[in-house]
Amino acid sequence: MLGHMGHLPDELLELVLNEMPCFYLSFISEGGSTELSGLFVEKPPEGVVANAGSDVTLIAKVDSTSLTRKPVMKWLKGKWMDLGSKAGKHMQFKETYDRNTKIYTYEMKIIKVVAGDAGGYRCEVTAKDKCDSCTFEITVEGEWSSFTKKRQEEQPEIDVWELLKSAHPSEYEKIAFKYGITDLRGMLKRLKKMLSSVYCAAFLKKLDSCYSVDKGKKIVLTCEVVDPNVQVKWLKNGQEIKPSAKYVMEANGNIRTLTINRTTLADDAAYECVVGEDKSFTEVFVKEPPVTITKLMDDYHVVVGERVEFEIEVSEEGAHVMWFFEDVELHKDKDSKFRFKKDGRKHTLIIPEATLEDIGMYHAWTNGGHTKGELEVEEKQLEVLQDIADLTVKATDQAVFKCEVSDDKVTGKWFKDGVEVLPSDRIKMTHVGRFHKLVIDDVKPEDAGDYTFVPDGYALSLSAKLNFLEIKIDYVPRQDPPKIHLDTTGNMVSQNTIIVVAGNKLRLDVEITGEPAPTVVWTKGEKIVTETEGRIRVESRKDLSCFVIEGAEREDEGNYTICVTNPAGEDKANLFIKIVDVPDPPENVKCTGVGEDTASMIWDPPKYDGGAPVKGYLMERKKKGSSRWTKLNFDVYPDTTYEAKRMIEGILYEMRVFAVNSIGLSPPSLTSKPFMPIAPTSEPTRLSVHDVTDSTCSLKWLAPEKIGAGGLDGYVIEYCKEGDTEWVVANQELCERQGFVVRGLPVGEKINFRVVAVNIAGRSPPALLGQPVTIREIMEHPKIRLPRALRTKYIRKVGEKINLVIPFQGKPRPVAIWYKDGQPVDPKMVNVRSSNVDTILFIRAAEREHSGTYELVLKIENMEDRATVIMRVVERPGPPVNVRVTDVWGFNAALEWDPPTDDGNCEITGYTIQKADQKTKEWFTVYEHNRRTNCTVSDLIMGNTYQFRVYSENLCGLSEEPRVSKNTAVIAKTGLEMKKATYKEQDMSCMPKFTQPLVDRSVVAGYSTAISCSVRAFPKPKIIWMKNKMIIDDNPKYLMVNNQGVLTLRIRKPSTFDGGVYMCRAINELGQDEVECKLNVQASTRLSGLNRQQLGHLYRPVLDHLIDNPHSASQLSTKTSRARSLNSVTGQGLSLLHPGTGLG
Repeated sequence: MLGHMGHLPDELLELVLNEMPCFYLSFISEGGSTELSGLFVEKPPEGVVANAGSDVTLIAKVDSTSLTRKPVMKWLKGKWMDLGSKAGKHMQFKETYDRNTKIYTYEMKIIKVVAGDAGGYRCEVTAKDKCDSCTFEITVEGEWSSFTKKRQEEQPEIDVWELLKSAHPSEYEKIAFKYGITDLRGMLKRLKKMLSSVYCAAFLKKLDSCYSVDKGKKIVLTCEVVDPNVQVKWLKNGQEIKPSAKYVMEANGNIRTLTINRTTLADDAAYECVVGEDKSFTEVFVKEPPVTITKLMDDYHVVVGERVEFEIEVSEEGAHVMWFFEDVELHKDKDSKFRFKKDGRKHTLIIPEATLEDIGMYHAWTNGGHTKGELEVEEKQLEVLQDIADLTVKATDQAVFKCEVSDDKVTGKWFKDGVEVLPSDRIKMTHVGRFHKLVIDDVKPEDAGDYTFVPDGYALSLSAKLNFLEIKIDYVPRQDPPKIHLDTTGNMVSQNTIIVVAGNKLRLDVEITGEPAPTVVWTKGEKIVTETEGRIRVESRKDLSCFVIEGAEREDEGNYTICVTNPAGEDKANLFIKIVDVPDPPENVKCTGVGEDTASMIWDPPKYDGGAPVKGYLMERKKKGSSRWTKLNFDVYPDTTYEAKRMIEGILYEMRVFAVNSIGLSPPSLTSKPFMPIAPTSEPTRLSVHDVTDSTCSLKWLAPEKIGAGGLDGYVIEYCKEGDTEWVVANQELCERQGFVVRGLPVGEKINFRVVAVNIAGRSPPALLGQPVTIREIMEHPKIRLPRALRTKYIRKVGEKINLVIPFQGKPRPVAIWYKDGQPVDPKMVNVRSSNVDTILFIRAAEREHSGTYELVLKIENMEDRATVIMRVVERPGPPVNVRVTDVWGFNAALEWDPPTDDGNCEITGYTIQKADQKTKEWFTVYEHNRRTNCTVSDLIMGNTYQFRVYSENLCGLSEEPRVSKNTAVIAKTGLEMKKATYKEQDMSCMPKFTQPLVDRSVVAGYSTAISCSVRAFPKPKIIWMKNKMIIDDNPKYLMVNNQGVLTLRIRKPSTFDGGVYMCRAINELGQDEVECKLNVQASTRLSGLNRQQLGHLYRPVLDHLIDNPHSASQLSTKTSRARSLNSVTGQGLSLLHPGTGLG
């Protein structure tokens, strides 16, 4: 931030370099909770010189042996710019920790230094209540330094401060940029001091020097002006601000405020309040909140060539997200295979075609969050959709071998008995899409053999056998016994067993001889198979019987018999058809244990192995809530226990298992219950002995430095005698506090203690004491630690709660005894509770008899300590005594009184004197806090008679009742003689009489209205309003006003139910009078349908009354604003009815 200071004046350069740490220290001292201390073991050099384009590495080391928690390091440029948000390709930060020396190493690396990196820097480390910082400067040499030297030689020296003092604030930033000042805060701070000597006559209180607000929040700028009626202007960067929903300007007396709603980064600017020629400046700094990741990254498992999209979702639109592959940052380059996509808050990393080199962990970082996902890529596996079938053909027939694979681009070769088959006129090979065919025309005996198809690039082969059926013509006698000729090749695995894969087709072509033609019967067990159509059927040809099973099922397995008979004899053959299938899914998949990034899984083998032994298992996992499964192994795993690795701690996972046999892959098992990889915590820290007695030991410790996602359930405390190896558990249940008292220990023995933290993942490493503890009581003298507030007189008011907590120390446990005025305290009046470390004296409601001297005696055997507390319970005093007027002269009266008999148990601090004229009998305060027992009341009015009263005052306040003077003070008229015979006082009394009656009205529902009248009466009458002869009480719908005899009843938004007869009644001791009117409330829809003539008749009585009584019209003129609201409903202005009334 202090770069480009080539031509700064020496005084400005010295200010910026020296004031930076001073300003930081003053900022820390204002907080009041941070202590400066030397934490650095190694600091960056104060002056670093680098060549443009080279790399610079700065290292700082911090010793954490004296710290209670992990230190936090910040790298700053100038005073305030946090470089943590600039981490990326240009600036990189690294942190390492040595457990042996407990030293943290922090590293900042600037890659390819440029001219803008020059300037002053600061590294700041904080740890709870301790902090330390160091400053250093980076100088960049090369083309930029020679350029600045040339500018220094060419430009003359200019006094920047004189230029700033005479410039407009909107020009400050331009001047700072021109003369290389990047520390705008330091510049404004010094400039403010230089301008503070100028007296500002317009402002009582100026704006604060700066304000800080989080993005999206509201901020209020407040200043105070001298003239409450003056108009002010608000400027932003020199431009006037216009009032709007975002900028709200308010004036309340002398206070002027500017409220900025929903602040954005554009509101980070300089603001000023202008009053005439005087101005008040400030700066507003908008802080952008950290961006968090709301949707985590999923793992991917793909084959080579597939598209991969790692997608995350962040909390703010337009946020900066950095992508990493392992430890390498990914950038958007033309030559890069990675693509980046932003859609609102969604950010996506795209790999168009995955390769084996892309296998690894991918990370996404924001300034407030981190997530990662694993990518696994495997070679494409070719799946066989249709296998080659064995063929049995006759001479001159056509043999067709056909297969189907999953990839239509795969080519392959055909082999016969291991020798490649070449195409010819009789042998043709075709490849159409996923189908591969080998066609042999005009089959010959030499074509018989094993045929194999081998796809190019895959360790896979498909085989089938071609059987040549040779027909021999022999002389057959007319009587030939039947004979079954079974082929022992192909599917035959033994003389009488045939294995068929479930779902495949079985076709047995059995050659039969005999003369005459024999009868063929197929049976399964005892059941004869006679069907010629269907899934299981028998097809008969000349000299051939075919047994067919379409889509073999498990139920088709069993013993089959073929029996042929003719008159010459009988032949029989037994076959066992075995159906093999993929196994059932494994069962009871569950997690038996977890680690920091591992999980141990176990499952049961499938109940049915499909008729073929299970070779092993394949495992998959996924994050809970995701739909993407990731393979954990590519090769078949033979066991039923597996440890999954490379998982993310704190994330819920689910797992499933597949069984594999020679036929194929089973369906997936049921998903396991969700599990979370977590690790045990680190060992507890700072284990120490707090107290020891003859049979107990009190231990204390701090929480582990590393807790992890598994949290912390509690602690286990164990002990053993010195020399033993068997540890005894001291607590049966987990201890949640960071302290425990081990009881029942043998006296005098040396005991070792250790503490283990426990969470869902298990036990942590133990925290041990450095040496064994001898179990023996430690004697300590009793000592009372009296709080400072109790060392002076303790005063409380009557009725207040008293709770005195007095800590003490001493071993063994002291005995605390309370005395009041030398006698033990009464337990009925005072509650006392004592513990090992303090004693409490509690009074629920203080009374005056609780006042006195309390003494606490602390005893341990023949040792003791004492402390005294003087308590006084006070209340309001009684009134003064014997208040009297001692003298009257001119317009003055002298008063005297005696102190009250009850002072409320505390000193009388003063008196309050009031006077009253006997005509009005209204009391006015003359003196407050008068400390003497006499006073002189001046400025009394001639011809009046005054009476006086006095209140006592103490710490609790004024006395509840005053004392009235026994005599009065008569202020006589000077120079006049009163003729009592000729003067007759006029009697103003009169019974109530309404001078203006109520007038019938018709109003529209929903619009507030009022009815008024006036009354004359003395004494002042009581006014009662009634509706339909029912008294209107404190109903919030009605507002009753009495202003100098003008009575008004205001009805808020009347409905049709508010219509009726309203009556006003006035009553005093001489009589009563009443008036009434009728109020008609009409619905707004009816009123809107009235024409001008009807509306005129409706309001004519009201207007005639107002015209005849101008005084009433002027009093009701304030209500015309409500009448205007009627215009919007009816479209008829009152001015149209009678323009002369002034109501329009």
